[in-house]
Amino acid sequence: MTAQIIDGAALARSLRTGFKQRAESLAARGHRPGLAVIIVGENPASKVYVRNKLKACEEAGFHSLLIERPAGISQTDLLTLLAGLNADDAIHGVLVQLPLPAHIDAHRVIEAIDPAKDVDGFHVANAGALMTGLPAFPPCTPAGVMEMLKSAGISPEGRHAVVMGRSNIVGKPMAMLLLQAGATVTICHSKTVDLGAITRQADILVAAVGRTKLVTPNMVKRGACVIDVGMNRDANGKLCGDVDFAGVADVAGWITPVPGGVGPMTIAMLLSNTLKSAESHV
Repeated sequence: MTAQIIDGAALARSLRTGFKQRAESLAARGHRPGLAVIIVGENPASKVYVRNKLKACEEAGFHSLLIERPAGISQTDLLTLLAGLNADDAIHGVLVQLPLPAHIDAHRVIEAIDPAKDVDGFHVANAGALMTGLPAFPPCTPAGVMEMLKSAGISPEGRHAVVMGRSNIVGKPMAMLLLQAGATVTICHSKTVDLGAITRQADILVAAVGRTKLVTPNMVKRGACVIDVGMNRDANGKLCGDVDFAGVADVAGWITPVPGGVGPMTIAMLLSNTLKSAESHV
């Protein structure tokens, strides 16, 4: 293997140490950072994600509130719940774990969160702020990727960055952050023709598609930085990403592992956004 591994787990631990110190400083002045997490239904993956977020909050000295509701909850009741959290001065961040049951309009739910407490960065007000270069709360996963590039000493300025995926959660905001950092950005998606011809041009390749080992060594430019955002399960149930790690690591200059790469950084950036919200209320 020639690629240097960008250890997201180690970077997240380092950042969280600083977050804890800032949280303790706030708490000493009577302003303990507070995060409320709503989970609807019994999705096993969602429960794991939520458990990890709450554990990180506890370790960082945050106040966390877990609100569990059955899959049959009405949209009206969910919106009423959000209104109460918006008005709660002890809560600085509110997130609703996705996906939601089919009968609930996820967009309407996200838009019901106070933008000043939208620590996921999904509200259209925060998405618009990101577009104009003034993000209050950048979406956590793309923000985590930018921190990983910084930690590895990789400046996007003047580089060709290729983002695989166009979701509102990762792909689009990832492209905007890279663009703002001075990269020339190409977005690829399911309709892209000759995908490999484009990915081989990338100095920075971000894979956020959700397809197991989609990125193979022949799709990667030698020496490129490959960021794997994917969280998938292979045929044996083993956690893996969108990148063929073993093969691509022989071609890339830098690579992120799954697990232990982008995942821990996503949670770290959630804490960062919540802390920023709490500090703004002091």
